[in-house]
Amino acid sequence: MIDLLELHKFFIGNHLHAGDIAVDFTMGNGHDTAYLSKAVGPDGFVYAFDIQEQALASTQERLVAEGCPDNYRLILDSHSNVKKYVDVPFKAGMFNLGWLPGGDKSVTTLRETTLPAIRDAIDLMDRDAILNIAVYPGHAEGDAEGKMIQEYLASVSRHRICATMVKILNSPTSPYFIVVETKPAKCTVMCVILQYGGNCLEKGCVYR
Repeated sequence: MIDLLELHKFFIGNHLHAGDIAVDFTMGNGHDTAYLSKAVGPDGFVYAFDIQEQALASTQERLVAEGCPDNYRLILDSHSNVKKYVDVPFKAGMFNLGWLPGGDKSVTTLRETTLPAIRDAIDLMDRDAILNIAVYPGHAEGDAEGKMIQEYLASVSRHRICATMVKILNSPTSPYFIVVETKPAKCTVMCVILQYGGNCLEKGCVYR
């Protein structure tokens, strides 16, 4: 079976390098923040957002415990306010929607703030950048949130972004993720699929 988390990191790793800027839009317990911090190294920088003080405390503890470089800013604010804090293009961004693991399940990401955050994230993406969005349709808000994101991304010109969904079709309540890439040195998701069985159709792609 496909390990969605490892695939998630694989796609990120094709875009993110030492010295880059990254954004964790949903800090949670800091797993993604720590991954990004290590990936960009001491010459890079990570912005991480959450609205719960518990998340910031857990993340700070994890970053220290894992020996991450001092290359991050933990921000107690909604990801919908990303442009108040980030004014430079980023190479990789991550949304892990839903609730804080181990926290209050009544506090979840919401459509009202998630969609503006994704719109602003796309505005801030560098060339050949990636945005991964993990969606949890097993609860009502998560299902509605995912459908809203899909509808919005389907409306954005393919000349601006490439949006791909990775989903287990015969397990409708399982988490899935959406990969958004800006135009391209190569379109990672489609090339992973096509390089073994055909040529990529994107102009300029190395697998064309």
